[in-house]
This record gives sequence, structure tokens and C-alpha cells, in this order.
Amino acid sequence: MESAEIRRRWLSFFEERGHAVVPSASLIADDPTLLLVPAGMVPFKPYFLGEVKPPAPTLTSVQKCVRTPDIEEVGKTTRHGTFFQMCGNFSFGDYFKEGAIRYAWELLTSSVADGGYGLEPEKLWITVYLDDDEAEAIWRDKIGVPAERIQRLGKKDNFWSMGVPGPCGPCSEINYDRGPEFGAEGGPAVNDERYVEIWNLVFMQYERGAGDGKEDFPILGDLPSKNIDTGLGLERLAMILQGVQNMYETDTLRVVMDKATELTGVQYGAAQGTDVSLRVVADHIRTSAMLIGDGVTPGNEGRGYVLRRIMRRAIRNMRLMGATGPVVQDLIGVVIDTMGLQYPELVTDRGRIETVALAEEAAFLKAVKGGTNILDAAVTDTKAAGGTVLSGDKAFLLHDTWGFPIDLTLEMAAEQGLSVDESGFRRLMQEQRDRAKADAKAKKTGHADMSAYREIADGSGATEFTGYATNQGESTIVGLLVNGVSAPAASEGDEVEVVLDRTPFYAEGGGQLADQGRIRLDSGAVIEVRDVQQPVPGVSVHKGSVQVGEVTVGASAYAAIDVRRRRAIARAHSATHLTHQALRDALGPTAAQAGSENSPGRFRFDFGSPNAVPGTVLTDVEQKINDVLSRELDVTAEIMSIDEAKKQGAIAEFGEKYGERVRVVTIGDFSKELCGGTHVGNTAQLGLVKLLGESSIGSGVRRVEALVGVDAYNFLAKEHTVVAQLQELVKGRPEELPEKIAAMLGKLKDAEKEIEKFRAEKVLRAAAGLAENAQDVRGVALVVGRVPDGTGADDLRKLVLDVRGRIQGDRPVVVALFTVAAGRPLTVVATNEAARARGLKAGDLVRTAAKTLGGGGGGKPDVAQGGGQNPDAVPEAIAAVERLVVETA
Repeated sequence: MESAEIRRRWLSFFEERGHAVVPSASLIADDPTLLLVPAGMVPFKPYFLGEVKPPAPTLTSVQKCVRTPDIEEVGKTTRHGTFFQMCGNFSFGDYFKEGAIRYAWELLTSSVADGGYGLEPEKLWITVYLDDDEAEAIWRDKIGVPAERIQRLGKKDNFWSMGVPGPCGPCSEINYDRGPEFGAEGGPAVNDERYVEIWNLVFMQYERGAGDGKEDFPILGDLPSKNIDTGLGLERLAMILQGVQNMYETDTLRVVMDKATELTGVQYGAAQGTDVSLRVVADHIRTSAMLIGDGVTPGNEGRGYVLRRIMRRAIRNMRLMGATGPVVQDLIGVVIDTMGLQYPELVTDRGRIETVALAEEAAFLKAVKGGTNILDAAVTDTKAAGGTVLSGDKAFLLHDTWGFPIDLTLEMAAEQGLSVDESGFRRLMQEQRDRAKADAKAKKTGHADMSAYREIADGSGATEFTGYATNQGESTIVGLLVNGVSAPAASEGDEVEVVLDRTPFYAEGGGQLADQGRIRLDSGAVIEVRDVQQPVPGVSVHKGSVQVGEVTVGASAYAAIDVRRRRAIARAHSATHLTHQALRDALGPTAAQAGSENSPGRFRFDFGSPNAVPGTVLTDVEQKINDVLSRELDVTAEIMSIDEAKKQGAIAEFGEKYGERVRVVTIGDFSKELCGGTHVGNTAQLGLVKLLGESSIGSGVRRVEALVGVDAYNFLAKEHTVVAQLQELVKGRPEELPEKIAAMLGKLKDAEKEIEKFRAEKVLRAAAGLAENAQDVRGVALVVGRVPDGTGADDLRKLVLDVRGRIQGDRPVVVALFTVAAGRPLTVVATNEAARARGLKAGDLVRTAAKTLGGGGGGKPDVAQGGGQNPDAVPEAIAAVERLVVETA
């Protein structure tokens, strides 16, 4: 049974039994504590925590998941993988243990003809929690599982919680016996390799308190309603139903390994080393395609780093197996063809996915070439200092600057006889990740305890947003935090977070900055609002300070936004939609949105593109946008089902989480997008849009920045003033300026060439004198000294090589010259073959000099170049080179 059919049967089975089918959420987690969705229940977390009411009492989904903590183990074992699909069924106060158990047994053991998976009942073993007599009785007495195939396990294995205070409960796992060829009998309590877990049923019936680890926490009592959360690993079931040894041999991964085999000539099963590489490639390429499909782009932090790391591990393993050219397009294509049966959006978005992947491959191949030189220098320095361990900061530099995976650094260092300070590297990596996660979380929560927001949500419900229809209105303060802690009141000067029952203030989201304004109380108190966030879904938190009086919970208030700011942001947001559509029209659907920020009078828009957008294309895009403004198109918003929005061709933003009902913003016949932001009523209200330019912000991602309305006009007014000044300077009309300025620059360039030629001739004239005055150091002709400051690096190199060539005979020659250019010391060293035979290598001499100068350098044994920060150290560097020549010669 193919994976796509396993997925289809799961959803059909539960839909037929009254469950609402929920599409897989994006892999981009809608949670500041997570980079990516690591478990099937994560999108349902707000329902279990009571933050949001579920759309139906029973739900089912097949959720895409990515886990990367054990990424180094991927491929080494057949059990570790980064991407997987978790089939889940969920009940919120509806059925409980018996219902969940009956559904699981029916689906697993019903015949294939009847819509089930057709597993043999006698091969299924059950585990329950130590004291869960109720679950064991259901399995034994109502399902008919023999008592000897039911085992009890402890809290570590059969009790579930989110790791924080909240819902928890015992589990019951269903395990499949793969037979004696996989190990000794005795059930899952003895051998989890033979008795593989395929389905975990979680019975959420208790509330837990604070505590560490999976076992050290108290049970505070029963939950008001009992819930069900189950998860079946699709890949594990596919392994069983397809009769293969491990998940890498299932249909969606084996085809990738086969393609890798075709590209490299390596056969799976031939050798342990290449088998590991083939499994790494299969897993990582599939994960990469799924991440890019959900809008993740390669980068050096956050989820972008996860994608970059796994892509580069895959590419590197292909090269280890002998691949010499680009391979990603072929591999990604196989994934899209296979996984597209389950996720058709992969096929629809093939062009963008391939574009991003190919750009990252090209960047990595270039990085390998550049980073290798840095690694070689670091290895040389470590050995010269008598060390055997490459420092963690060097490994981190290679990763952060050149994108080297740590395992690539480990392997290349090992080839040179060095180990790597992995703990130091991982400490620096963790510090970087912690900073990124802390910044994201602080933006949302202001460092307050999330439980404080949940308490407010539990007591007053979601905040009603009135800002689509009005800019001000009456409301009531239902929540108040001072310094991140709930408080009944706040006084003048206090920094506060205020929750209203209804508000015209837009909370930051979807790329749109938050509203600002004031909240006035009947008592005369005033709160200046600087920011609005939604740390928990549906609850708008107004952050600001008390300007006058005392603020109390329960007080009546009048909230009013800064209308001028809102209108400027609305213009920017509508302009962003126009820019998105115009770019897609010009570049194709691969120019999909990858992020945006709409602020007063200006916006930035990120989109997928492997190359820079030509200036002529950008000009055409700008012209098209402003043409739309002149057409005075109405901007409308409508609430509809997500399916209807897709049918109408509405564009969704990558990474955004959408419910069953969505808001669609339409701009005439030009643009249609899913959007929760605020907009103008007609395109004529934008006035003018001026694109300032575009640039790269990452592999395969470009950014356009632009001005809107008055800001655009002011920019053009300043440009007009500059043009007028240039007209006066060059005595020409505006249309003549490019030609006249180009001619002036050409003359200037010619003059600079003449000056450069004169300077080079002057420098080279000194070569004869330097060669004649060579010192004799133990038979070595040594020329070392300082040439006039201002000599460029190229001229210095020419001079050194000229001097070396002028010293005739078979004796060893070392030439080391120094200069200071633009306040920085430079040095170039050259040696001949006879000197190198005596152990005098240019690279060693340059590193010695550059270290003294406070910098670094490197090159080949015959010629090398370096520099530093301290020009006053040149005499000392000259002396250091002389000493090294004396010691070596």
C-alpha cells in the first residue's frame, strides 16, 4: 500500500465517523517557542490549552512534522529521520478511552477491501500506563487482546504531557511484531526493534503541575473535560504494509535513494559508508523540498539555518559518493513527483521550490571552495601552535560565514590529524539560537509569563477587533499586566500591557505593523499605546505607559488609534499587494511572497527569485503599479471558506496559518490575496508608489523596498533637486546627464590609469636596487624591507616577484616587502624553489608577519600575501621574518 493511500484511508475512515478533516498546518510553527512543527498535535495545542475553541468536537489530520535534534544520527541508523507525517484523531470532550481504542483497532485490523489496513490482530501488542486498569480492561475484555500481549510501562514510556503545567494523561501504545528475524521475543517492554510502535493513544484526563523531565511533576487533579490525542506514524505503518526493512526503503524515500544511486553509480547495500550517505540524501532532500514548499528559505539562523544545514549535508554526501556536478534539481524533482500525490501544492509550486534549492546548491559549492582556504589556514595555525584541537570559534566561523556543516569541518580537520572542539562550537550555536528565540518571544510577550495571558483569555475570551469599520470606540479593560505580572491597577509612569474586550487597534501580524494611539478612561487616566501584539491567539495586548491617573481592571475606556499612522500603513499594505501581483506578472509564480513589512509610508516585500531583477523589469513593475493606481480600482474584503478562496485564485502568504473561514482582499480585477490587514478603499488613495530598488537577503530571496504616497512624492522632489544641481554643474538638459556624466567618469578613469601606470613604473624601478642589496643569511638571498607607503597590493606583488626574478643563480631566495596603504599594513612574500627545498615557504613567512601586524594571511608556498590592523608594527614584523629565515635556513 502506497503512502498516499495510507493517508487517504486514514482521513476517509475518521471523516466517515464524524470527524472534521483539518488540512496539515504549515511546517512553520505558529508558536514563538518552536521553529518548526515537531509533532502532530502542535497545531491543536491552543484547543487543548483552552485558548481557542476547536471548530468541531472531533477532528482528524495528517500533519507534516520536522525534528532535527538527532540530525547527526540520520543515516547512521534506519530509525532516525527529520521529516515525517503524523496521522492523528482528536476528541475534545467527546469520546474517550473506549472510543479511541475501538477506532484504532478497527482501522488497523479491518481488511483492505473494507477500507482498513489489514494488519493481523495476533501481531499487535499493547502497552498501557502502570496503573491504568481501565485501558487494560478495554483492550482485554472489549477488544479481545490476550492478557499476555498487554504490557504495563512507567511514566517515561506511557505518560504524556507538553512539558509544562497543563493537560496530561496516560498513553496506550499499539506495537507491531515484525518477527523473530528482528530479535528476541518478549514484547515491546523487551525489544522495541522487533515490536515497533505504530500508534500512540493519549488519554488527556489530568492537569499537571510544574516539574522537570518526563517523570518529575505532580498531578494536580482531573481536567474538567477529557480529551483524546492520538498519533500514528505514517512512515512506520508504510514500512510494515510495504514489507520493507526500514522507513528508508518505503516508497517516498526509496525513489530518492534510487535517483542518488543513478547520479553517483553507488549501489545501496554495497557498503556501510555509502549506505549512510544514501540515507542522508534521501531524508534531507525530502525534508528540504517540504520546508521550501512551506515557505522556508535557506539562511544562517532560525528555520532558515535548519534548511541550509540539511541541504548542505545532502549535497556534501552526494559529493562524497562521487557526484561532481549539480544534483539537487534531479533529486528535488523526484520528491515533488512522489510527495505531490499527497500534497498537490508541491507540484503547483515546483518552479519556486526548484529555484530556491538550486540557488542554495550553487551558493554551497561556492562556499566550499572559499571556506576550504579558511579551514586550511586555521589548521596550519593550530598545528604551528602545537595544538591538536581546532577551536570551537573557528568551526563556528566556518559555519556562520561560509555555511560549513559541523560534520564537514570535523571530517576535513580529521584528514589533517586534528579534532574539533565540538562543545565550544555547539555552545556558540546554542547562544545564537537562544538569542534569536528570545528576541522573537520578547517581541510577542514582552517577557511576561504566557500563563498570565491565558488566564485573561479564559476569563474574558477573545478580543473583538473593530478596526475594519472604525478608528475608535468604547471598551472595557479586562486584563492588566505591570512588568509582566497581572495586576488590579497601575499608576502614572507604569509600563503596562492592557487587554480590552473590544479594540480598534490592529495587532502586528501578516507583515503589518501595529497601530499606535491612546486609551482614555472615564476617570481621566490616559494610556499611550506604542505596540499591540497577540501572544496567545485572539487576545490583543496593548503595550504602553500610563501618562496620567490610575488604570484599573474593569474600568470603562475609550480607545482611539493614530488615524494618520493607520492610513499611511494601509496605503503601504495595499501597495504591497499590488507589488506582489506585478512581480508575479513579470517574473512568473516563482516570485512568491517570502515576507513583508508594511510601515507608515513605506514597505518592503521579499519574494523568491534566483537572480537579481533587471532594472528595466523593475521599472516596468513600478509603471504597472502606478497604472493600476490611476484606474481607481476599489479595494474590497470578503469572508469566505478557504476552499472558496482557493477556487477564486486568492494568493496565500507562506508561513501564515489560516482557519476554515478566511478574509480575502480584492483589488479590482488586478489582485486577490488572503489577508487580515487593513487597506485603503480605492487605489487612487495611494497617490504614488516609488520602488527604491531590490537586493538579495538570502539564497534565492530578493527584497524590494518602496515608498508610498507623500513619502514617495518627497523622495521624487529631492531627486528633482539633485537633478537640477547636476544640470547646473555639467551644463546640460536632464536627458543629457547620463551621457555627460559617463564621459566625465571616463576621463577620470583614464587619468587614474595614467597615474597608476606612473606609480607602478616608479615602484618597479626600485626592484634593481633591492635585488642588488640582498642580504646573505646562511646562504639564502634575503630581501626584506618597507617600500613607500601608499603602494597598492597589486603593485607590491609585482615588485616582490620582479625582485625575486632579478636574483640570479641557484641559491635560495626569499623576498618579503611591506607597505602601509589606507592606514593598513600589507605584506607580500615570495620564495624560489631552492628556498622551499630549505623549508622556507611563503605562506609560513606571511602568517608570521601578519600575526605580528594583528591580522592574517595565506597563499601558496611560492607566493603569499597578508595584512593586519597595526601599521606601527611593521618594523617588528620585518624583524620576525628575518628571525624565521635565520632559524629555518
